Amino acid sequence: MTRTKKSVGLALALMLVVAMVLSGCGSKNNNGNTAANNGGSTNDSTAGNSGGSTEEPVNLVWYTIGAPQKDMDKVMTEVSKYTAEKIGVTVTMKMIDFGDYDQKMKVLTASGSPMDILFSCSWAFDYVQNARKGAFAPIDELLTQYGQGIVDELDPAFLEGSKVDGHNYGVPANKELPTQEVWRFNKNLVDKYNLDISNVNTLESLEPLLKTIKEKEPQVAPFAVNKDHVPVVPYDYIIQNLPMAVKLDTTDFKIVDVLETPEMKQALETMHKYYTAGYISPEAATISSTDDLTKSGKWFLDRASSQPFADILWSQSYGYPVVSKPANDSVIYNWSVMGSMQAISANSKHPDKAMQFLNLLNTDPVLRNMVDSGIEGVHYKKIDDTHMENLPDAKNYDMPTFALGNIMLTYLSAADPADKWEQFKAYNDAGKAAPTLGFNFDSSKVVNELAAIQNVKGEFWPALMTGTADPDKYLPQAIEKFKAAGLDKIIAEAQSQLDAWRATQK
Repeated sequence: MTRTKKSVGLALALMLVVAMVLSGCGSKNNNGNTAANNGGSTNDSTAGNSGGSTEEPVNLVWYTIGAPQKDMDKVMTEVSKYTAEKIGVTVTMKMIDFGDYDQKMKVLTASGSPMDILFSCSWAFDYVQNARKGAFAPIDELLTQYGQGIVDELDPAFLEGSKVDGHNYGVPANKELPTQEVWRFNKNLVDKYNLDISNVNTLESLEPLLKTIKEKEPQVAPFAVNKDHVPVVPYDYIIQNLPMAVKLDTTDFKIVDVLETPEMKQALETMHKYYTAGYISPEAATISSTDDLTKSGKWFLDRASSQPFADILWSQSYGYPVVSKPANDSVIYNWSVMGSMQAISANSKHPDKAMQFLNLLNTDPVLRNMVDSGIEGVHYKKIDDTHMENLPDAKNYDMPTFALGNIMLTYLSAADPADKWEQFKAYNDAGKAAPTLGFNFDSSKVVNELAAIQNVKGEFWPALMTGTADPDKYLPQAIEKFKAAGLDKIIAEAQSQLDAWRATQK
């Protein structure tokens, strides 16, 4: 597998966050090092306090997400040689595949299985929920004592936005910080019909393009939509994809039922118009993925979460050109900050060593690239100080880059621009903080109501959001049923907590 093909993982992570394929998250294609590569030397703060110790190394057990790799133990042997010399630790990695990770980690942590470091995020083995349950050790003091390199590397919004009840419980991956939704286009069809996408910005602006494709390409899906689609509206959800939110430009921080907003009503009316015109599949409300369309190229338009150079990565993944246009501003949400985290287990016997390892992982390009790409000369070769290419054995060690720490230390592929990570940092700097960045709703007082509105969501949400259901008829019914299930009580509790949180903010 080539480095290019490994960008499929990025597409998966983007759509998961929010999805699953890029955000958040990236994949093996996130490979570069914009800081001057010093041939393996590290900052003074990186190496920890025990390099060169004659004591027996401490073994750390690290659980992370992704398909277990054939050469994982071989690579971890080399990793352990390096970390034993640097900080006096060895590493045992245990990987659990994406679809199984959440459930298996619940069982493992509940049973007290030995572990020191574990992957958590906003979409798998929920970071906030598990921090509150006591699964993770608070790391505020550990960061101060052993993690200063992490603090120096990360945009402050990462650590501020990932606090739970005022404390940090995990180290966010240094990756794209904001999230931005984009309209993606199959460029082959854009070029074939000489379509002008320069003025595309709103959902409504797509109509003439969709009409052309519907008329001229009957075998192509004009607008690829699945059951998880939610129209872009300028709101910050308190719980992702449940109908309570604060307007992005709010001045009063009032939480509202997003289904009752004029922006959502207009979006649902437009989606239904497109569905009725045949631009959206009749199965949209029931299908979980449109991967078959992107693989075959039989689609014209969809929407995805983006990051710098996403068009290049998508094009490499699909084998044909993809172009995109922004669908909204780039915004830093809680879930984008928490898209990839490494936590220290509350049961770890060596939290200090675990933090030293995480600090090294996130500041030392030699370790970071070994964990990510394997053994130099076996799985990859370096082209120059900052670029690499895969060797045939790379297929035996194909890791999800986004889940393993600071992506901005990873080597660039031959196709990557030299300033790739500088552009990532500029993208991060341009992101606007969501109104509730750093606020995490504690739902313990409204558990029954949340369960009830989840049932209502299953009844109405996919059909309304995909345009399948007529909002004139079904939106009032949905609003009424959400209220009957207790949505107003949840909003009142969330509002009380948000007000209290705001009072503590500088």
